[in-house]
Amino acid sequence: MDKISVIGLTLGLAAILLGQYMEGGHIGSLLQFTAFMIVMGGTIGAVMLQSRLSDFTAGVRMVKWVFVPPKHDFRRVLATLVNWGQQARRGGLLSLEAYLGGEKDPYVKRGLAMLVDGAEPDTIRRSMELDIDAFETRSRAAAKIWESAGGYAPTIGILGAVMGLIHVMENLTDPSKLGAGIAVAFVATIYGVGSANLIFLPISNKLRNHISIEIRRREMLLEGLVTIANGENPRMLENKLAGFIL
Repeated sequence: MDKISVIGLTLGLAAILLGQYMEGGHIGSLLQFTAFMIVMGGTIGAVMLQSRLSDFTAGVRMVKWVFVPPKHDFRRVLATLVNWGQQARRGGLLSLEAYLGGEKDPYVKRGLAMLVDGAEPDTIRRSMELDIDAFETRSRAAAKIWESAGGYAPTIGILGAVMGLIHVMENLTDPSKLGAGIAVAFVATIYGVGSANLIFLPISNKLRNHISIEIRRREMLLEGLVTIANGENPRMLENKLAGFIL
């Protein structure tokens, strides 16, 4: 569990609600289903319109990274590569075939299989670089739906505010309906701006950060496997890859 994400989200929402209370307002006045429906429904619809289905669904699934991020243990990766390098020096590249069955990461398994099959270092590099490029393109397209939501939400909030004011203008002769219209107008703006800056944009930035770290991990693996393919000393491998450790 990423504690700082939980604390950040809780602190942001609590600050708004506490500020409303300290100003003498009622927290319940911020709960307007109509405004919520306008802003969230409009924002989701706009994001779906601009996105491919695969990108949209991948972006929704990826949001779990905000609270349960993928593990990026660079020291463990380094230790594994050094161990493989030592094993390859002792028993040859074919001796690494024993590690294929226990490897669950498709990216690592593919690179290790090429290494065992005796592929040239340049071939391994090109193939794994293409894999990294494809991963980056897919992942950033998926994460972009949250950035897009952060851009659309404030505008949809303003749209909701205008709709609320139109409702007010249509019922100037009936004071009993003015309160609801005004509430929707202002609360819709709060929902739009608040959701963009407290939820959507932070989620987008967090996901992009995790994607960058995963790309760095894959680049570390790439360099390690190519170094092993070149038959370099495991100590040289360790020194070369130490700079990848975050």
